[in-house]
Amino acid sequence: MPASPETTNSPLRVAIIGSGPSAFFAAEHLLERSDRPIEIDMFERLPTPFGLVRGGVAPDHQKIKSVTKAYDKTASHPGFRFLGNVEFGRDIHHADLIAYYHLIFYATGAQTDRKMGIPGEDLPSSHAATEFVGWYNAHPDYRELTFDLSQARAAVIGNGNVAMDVMRILACTPEELHGTDIADYALDALSRSNIKEIYIFGRRGPAQAAFTNPELIELAELAGADVIVAPQELELDPLSRAYIQSGEDRAAQRNIEILTDYSRQPPSGKPRRIIMRFLRSPVEIIGSERVEAIKVVANELYKREDGSLRPRPTGQTEVIPVGLVFRSIGYRGVPLPGVPFDQSSGTIPNDQGRILDANGQHVVGEYAVGWIKRGPTGIIGTNKPDSQQTVDLALTDAAQGIHIKPTEPAREAIDSLLHKRGVRVVSYADWHILDRLEQERGQAVGRPRIKFSRVDDMLRALEEYKQRTH
Repeated sequence: MPASPETTNSPLRVAIIGSGPSAFFAAEHLLERSDRPIEIDMFERLPTPFGLVRGGVAPDHQKIKSVTKAYDKTASHPGFRFLGNVEFGRDIHHADLIAYYHLIFYATGAQTDRKMGIPGEDLPSSHAATEFVGWYNAHPDYRELTFDLSQARAAVIGNGNVAMDVMRILACTPEELHGTDIADYALDALSRSNIKEIYIFGRRGPAQAAFTNPELIELAELAGADVIVAPQELELDPLSRAYIQSGEDRAAQRNIEILTDYSRQPPSGKPRRIIMRFLRSPVEIIGSERVEAIKVVANELYKREDGSLRPRPTGQTEVIPVGLVFRSIGYRGVPLPGVPFDQSSGTIPNDQGRILDANGQHVVGEYAVGWIKRGPTGIIGTNKPDSQQTVDLALTDAAQGIHIKPTEPAREAIDSLLHKRGVRVVSYADWHILDRLEQERGQAVGRPRIKFSRVDDMLRALEEYKQRTH
């Protein structure tokens, strides 16, 4: 039956693919700014929402996760629906969205890691940081992975906050981890860890490190690890010294101050040691059947024509015995079926959020927000103005009639389609049940929550709960 004619009073139907911070910020702004009635369907391939807030934020950073209270408020709006356990490209397709929605927002983030491109990178016990983070956060994609924590030394490659999280989790005592929502199996494995030394390597100097002041400061609070920074690691080259003295980057200045304090403190004899090295890049991971050592080259900084300071190798190398390596040197998005993608940047090509086709023309009604729009930069809050910018453009377009012309815009049409395809859709109310069950499981053993880490377990728990309560 043909769709009924649309009017300016008929709802603007919006699909959002992904349910992380950028997705919820987009939904919030759409609901606040639209002059026309609006219906938002947020699709998430997992039964659980919140993206990296649930699956990426370190378990010992519980305060950061409180941002989800704002997302709950958005989800309570009658114009909003969460459709979890629905995967784009498997359960719904690009052609479906074109048929059912006026506007489509992609908020799928940067789901995979960048590789170092060095010999030995694929040896057993050489891992992407994303794998370890997903594993200790109970993400279903990484639930079955194992990490050889019997090794005495580990290396973390990178100087961003994710690298710092990996290093810190490796250094935490079982008691420190017990008070978090870390995956139960990860808590068990890390409680038996034999790691004594954790190296962290940054290819640039301490003045260019990307980690934030709080991430650096909290290392001093670790109960079982000393922070080792040799004074020579903090010797700034003239370019870096001028940069720090200019005062234009207060965070970098503060990092240098904190690192200097660490360099002046003698080790206190704690069982683990965090060893921070700067101006070092890995050139080879050494081993026959598994990781045995890492070879790094010393770098020097030079100024490019654009004024930025970049590292280049000096030829001076050293080999450091390690049995476990985590790389955290950047992340990139993955292509979505039927959606333009730029392989070089790992993003969806766009003009301030408006998606561009291969000819550089705007794709009507389709938009990108968050890391899939701009690359993996910034913190959770950075996504709010980013999403708002895109939403404002989309609503401007829609007000001018520049949007998709769906053939079946009724809300129940997508429900019927997913039902016919046998998809078990998880609603936001279902998520609240899972959330409560996880917290109850945690309370039973004195922890904030024990997460479900398998999709089948989540769906089974929902069915059992509904059988008990009906």
